[in-house]
Amino acid sequence: MPRRGEYAVPAAAPRELGGRLTRIGMRQVVRENGRRSPVVFDPSRYRCMTLAAELADEWVAYAELTRLSTPSVVTYRNTLRRFTAYADLHSDDASALSLAKDTAELAGLIHQWSRSLITEFAEGSTSPANYCNVLRTLIRFRAERDDAPVASSVQRLVSSPIPVPFGRTDELDEFTRQEKQALIRLAWEQVRVMEGRLGRGRALIASAQGHPADHGWFDPANLLWALDNGTTSFQEIRPWLPRLNEAPPVLIEIVRRGGGRPSGRMFRFQLMVALAALLYPRREDLQAFRLLLVAATGHAPEELTGVRVGDVEFTPSGVRLTMDKRRAGWVRHRQFDGPGPASHPAKGSLNAPELLRRLLAATEKARAALADTASGSVFLSGSVTIDGKFTVAPFASNSSSSSSFGRWVAGRGLSVSQPVDIRRMRKSVKVEKAIARRGVVADIADDHTYQTFMGHYAHGTTLHVISGSVVNRAQHRWLNTALHGPVVVDDEAVAGLDDPAAQAALGISLDQAQQIITGQLDMGVTSCRDPFDSPYSKAGELCAVAPLRCLECTHAFILPSNLPQLLLFAQYLERLRLRLSPQHFHTLWGQGHANLKAVLDARKDNEIALARRQIKDQGLTLQLPLAAHAEFDQ
Repeated sequence: MPRRGEYAVPAAAPRELGGRLTRIGMRQVVRENGRRSPVVFDPSRYRCMTLAAELADEWVAYAELTRLSTPSVVTYRNTLRRFTAYADLHSDDASALSLAKDTAELAGLIHQWSRSLITEFAEGSTSPANYCNVLRTLIRFRAERDDAPVASSVQRLVSSPIPVPFGRTDELDEFTRQEKQALIRLAWEQVRVMEGRLGRGRALIASAQGHPADHGWFDPANLLWALDNGTTSFQEIRPWLPRLNEAPPVLIEIVRRGGGRPSGRMFRFQLMVALAALLYPRREDLQAFRLLLVAATGHAPEELTGVRVGDVEFTPSGVRLTMDKRRAGWVRHRQFDGPGPASHPAKGSLNAPELLRRLLAATEKARAALADTASGSVFLSGSVTIDGKFTVAPFASNSSSSSSFGRWVAGRGLSVSQPVDIRRMRKSVKVEKAIARRGVVADIADDHTYQTFMGHYAHGTTLHVISGSVVNRAQHRWLNTALHGPVVVDDEAVAGLDDPAAQAALGISLDQAQQIITGQLDMGVTSCRDPFDSPYSKAGELCAVAPLRCLECTHAFILPSNLPQLLLFAQYLERLRLRLSPQHFHTLWGQGHANLKAVLDARKDNEIALARRQIKDQGLTLQLPLAAHAEFDQ
């Protein structure tokens, strides 16, 4: 039987579809990690109750099967609310709608609803396409089961492309360096204020006389002592707390130091909030730790706030964290080095081990209140409601985290560029890493895929740093090639190649020197230190571009005996220069022509004349591969 409170008054009797009776009552999905309250959907609130119940059943089953995160569960529930409300308004007979009935109306409603979403969101929003995909996912999920029929017209519709364009989100850029430093200073100030507040609470507890029922309800030390050791609760002490006009100055001062302005009607509530803040961290304290840990590690905020006590392992050099990145389905272990244990200094440094020690110390009492010290969350805060109900809860990383971070920053009087999103702090860390590592993507994208990095991080300042580093490396490479071309060796230097000092300076061995002198490494236009170690070919293969590119290669040696071939090669380049456009010639032969001209200009006139006579007397010709004629002479 359904449990008490599960029934709702239906608008119409349940219908039997596909051989089974639709279930009555609300549907809910419960997620233990993060949000403990159930996410509820009530089909009986809609005139299309049968259709709503069918979709709700698929939502519950799909969420359990795929283990959707809490934000995704809420998105699916909101999709059901949007579509069923639309069906109620635009259907002639909403109560007759069903996924099992093969009528054209439901397919038309799905299509019209998908198109109408465009008008509800800003231009370029990704929400319309996301809502369409969610609804189609649930229908396709139902169609895969044998016991849940889906009309053929609906199946054809959901198998076709969605009728709305996929929007594009505006990527966040990083905070400026000044903004980052201001935010870090603000966070450290919040941490120091919290630690001072918790220290005052411990001092008051140490000075307490005993239970307030025996030693006075107007003494904050007695109140904190009773709340700390569990002999009483906030709901039990609430009736005994004084009103503002009856309160002693010490209690009024407790409220003032807690950040509130004493109010006559709200004084008891303000006093309970101030007492809780003397025992447990507040949510704004966790915002400060969250910001500092993102700045210290460069990891996503939801990864850090999801860390549990068992995921933290202090090592001699720092701390080792086990982090769960649910969106990517990754569980990763990261080591963060830092100084060893130290007393809490007045000014903290930005390193993960110190931050985690201070956070664990601040939240120790909160974990003890949950009796979950071994596996409890690292991020815990305590809060009390106006009726005295006290709760200890982990930091919830959901869609509202960014807005709460913005309110936290604005509430402390700091003005930074919009949007005030903590993810921009992570991108600031990425930019600094890009600058430090000179734009090497393999090093920068160390905690996500290259595709994610290029889609979400390689823009703005990050892209400028990377592109600038790549351009600089390319410029240095070609500049070095131009400045360090072939090695020109005159007659005196050829005679000294047997000297080990000269061989070491030139980077060649004794065997290579002998082979260069005897002409065994002559490649036509120049000699080569090693034809099988060419920068233009694979290692171990004979150079594929000799002799056309020898004058651009740092492995080439130009000997006096190469002068006749150099003169012939110069004539060959001059003929090409007349046949090709200036831009084309410069692209193909500009560097080689410049290096050749520099070599010939360094020769004496009598050497040039002697080489020309040698060409004429011996009938020398330029030896080029057939590929050179086929490529440039046809």
